[in-house]
Amino acid sequence: MTRTTLITGGFGYLGGRIAQALATNPGLSLRLGTRRPHPAPPEWLRTCEPVPMDLMADEDLAAACAGVSCVVHLAALNENDSASDPEQALLVNALGALKLLRAAEHAGVERFIYFSTAHVYGAPLTGTITEKTVPRPAHPYATTHRAAEDFVLAAHDRRVLTGIVVRLSNGFGAPAHPEVNRWTLLANDLCRQAVATGALQLRSSGLQQRDFITLSDVGRAVDHLIALPADICGDGLFNLGGESPLRIIDLTEQIAVRCNTVLGFIPPILRPEPLPQEESLPLDFRIDKLTRTGFSLEGDFAGEIDATLRLCQQAFGK
Repeated sequence: MTRTTLITGGFGYLGGRIAQALATNPGLSLRLGTRRPHPAPPEWLRTCEPVPMDLMADEDLAAACAGVSCVVHLAALNENDSASDPEQALLVNALGALKLLRAAEHAGVERFIYFSTAHVYGAPLTGTITEKTVPRPAHPYATTHRAAEDFVLAAHDRRVLTGIVVRLSNGFGAPAHPEVNRWTLLANDLCRQAVATGALQLRSSGLQQRDFITLSDVGRAVDHLIALPADICGDGLFNLGGESPLRIIDLTEQIAVRCNTVLGFIPPILRPEPLPQEESLPLDFRIDKLTRTGFSLEGDFAGEIDATLRLCQQAFGK
């Protein structure tokens, strides 16, 4: 018997790739919630049911959750939109999550997986970070996700459903389709630059360390969390990252090398020189809590970069 999973934001950057990953699980039937009209499944995922869903419309939420066993909630304002309109971010990211959570409870949904952000721990991310690290969100994107986390974990503690909060680091990889408007993300932007300009331009020296996880591993993690027995979910809070902190310049150099394979040239890297006292602060974003449940990473960095470059070549090539 198949079980229906609702993915909100399922046409977005993370949602599209997670939907594609879950579509390979024969035990799942996928429903993609979207604000935009999609009368038919998209070309990139024929095995799904698009459903109209406004997070502020109770009737939409009730209909979207009907017959669903698991909700994967990704719909939210991104970091740029949250910064420009913090009040709207609070409305969509926090209140929207609460309204969907209530609809899920009323519909008898068994599991609610909420995607938060590692930036609830603060900015910049440095040092060793575990789920026991005290959150100090400093940006509207992070503060509103932090508020939504508490609603989900409170529902988990009341045992009305199994609530899981995923604090994601930097997911990267090819979008499911080129219309996804997330080309400002670092790796995506660099791949787009390589195709469009033939060079890789950084706005900083690139010494900052970030934790990166491939979108293929993000999709695998969601599949794992959907199936994870409730008694192993613990308090419901998990970090999700790649255990592969890199300096931005290191990732940029990897992309330049892959350009030679995919595009046939190595683009020059342009960046401001490091300041005299500038240093690369260490980062150790721990995911031990998740790996102890049986999850393991398989990330293919080169494969994700190659796929992103090819998509950029199709979408932005001259």
